[in-house]
Formats: sequence, C-alpha cells, structure tokens
Amino acid sequence: MVYLKTAEEIRVIREGGRRLAAILARLLREVKPGVSTAYLEDLANDLIKEAGGYSAFKDYPMGGDIFFPSTLCVSINDEVVHGAALPPRLIAEGDIVDLDIGMEWPVRPEWRAKFAAPINPFSKRGGFFTDMCATVGAGKISAEARKLLQVTRECLDLGIKAARPGATLNDIARAIEGHAQKNHYGVVRDLVGHGVGYYAHEKPDVFNFTISDKSPENIVLRPGMVLAIEPMINIGDWRVDVADNDFTILTADGSLSAHFEHTVVITERGSEILTI
Repeated sequence: MVYLKTAEEIRVIREGGRRLAAILARLLREVKPGVSTAYLEDLANDLIKEAGGYSAFKDYPMGGDIFFPSTLCVSINDEVVHGAALPPRLIAEGDIVDLDIGMEWPVRPEWRAKFAAPINPFSKRGGFFTDMCATVGAGKISAEARKLLQVTRECLDLGIKAARPGATLNDIARAIEGHAQKNHYGVVRDLVGHGVGYYAHEKPDVFNFTISDKSPENIVLRPGMVLAIEPMINIGDWRVDVADNDFTILTADGSLSAHFEHTVVITERGSEILTI
C-alpha cells in the first residue's frame, strides 16, 4: 500500500528531515583517513539522541534472523550499501565513504508536545521516519572516484527534478539511468529507493532503472507521497554480490560504488527535499 501523508504529518517529517540533514553534515565532516567507523557510530547515536530522535537502522531485520548491527551504514569503496559501522574499521587515505542514516522523530512525548506533532499510528514510538545519505572522499581521492561522486550526485538531482505530480516512477528512473549510462556507469538493479515516513521502508519501490511503462509498479506520483530517492551507481558493471556477513552489498566486479539519497515529498507543484 502507498500511503499519502497529511499536511501536518509532512510538517513533522520536514522538521525531522532538517535535523537529520544537520546530523549527516556533521558526520561527513568527520570522514578522514585514520578515523574509526566506531567513532562515527558513537557520534551518530549521540547526535540522534540530542535531536530527540531514534535510530531507524540499528537492529533493523535483514532477513534470516539477521539484524543490522549499527545506527550508521558506512559503505566503503566497493561496498554499495549496508556496510556496518560495527565491528569497527579504519577509514584509509583515498577511500570513498557512503554514510547512510535514518531517524525516527520525535520519539518522546515532550518533543511531540513542543512541536504539536501528530502521532504516527504505525510506530510504537509515534515518530516519523526520514532517510538520507551521501558519499565523500577521505583525503586525496582519484580523479576516477571524484567523477563518480559528481555524476551520482547529479543523478540524484535529476531524479528529484523528475519527481512531480502526474509523472511516473519511470520518469525518475529514466532521469537517473540516462545520466549514469551517458557516463558509462552501471546502475544497480538489485536495490531500489522506497517510500518513507510511517515506516523506515514502505511502498512504493522507487526504481533507478526503467521498468515496463505498463507495469503496475510504475505508479503515477501524487501529492502527499513521501519518497526516498537513492541512486546507487557503479564505475563498472551493475551486478552485485552479498558479503560473507549476509547483508553488506558489494559490486560484483570490485569496482567503486557511490550512493546519494534524499527524502522528498511530492507537492502540487513538483517535489520538495525534506532532508535539507
């Protein structure tokens, strides 16, 4: 089921998204050679608590009795997504590092009262979810890596621009896929963006690659839809593998991968980024 959010709910999601954007910006400034992913994890937890939120990812069920071990996803180099911050790893010179973070906000009654926030009936904590990520370089990175980061960010911008009422999910996908392919990059096909707000992940699937225009999944976008748009782009082939931990996704050919994401709402006039 695709949920449409009310104006009051969108107001709260926007405020939570603003706070999450400030948290991610702080974390990205800390990405340097020699920094431990455990340090980033501790900082993420402290900042989310300070903001009055709750981690959307820690202990998230990954299937097969596996639960994600950290608040922060830290995916490095050929890790496409779901690289965990724990157990700790050291970031090295030249790495490209994707920090992906989700937050439920607000989760305490005093914060809901302060912001006159409605209660999310689908969550026991009552808050609303936002999700975002960005990939940055640690120290000096290669020209090849810099171009990948630039193009992937442009893919996100183009996807958001294509998200408007009356358009379809394929319009978002064509914008992303076309720009990536123009630069001879692979668009990951095993993973997609998603709806967000009532849950950390909800319908619809938001594709970064085109599907059949006649597919029932190629829905028309309507005001009130809240979407996490998140292109995952590889320098090499689009195919992926799963790491030995059964949840981290890797490029099949070992090439670099980049990932950018915003939570956006479809409005009467277009779309608005909520994680900014």
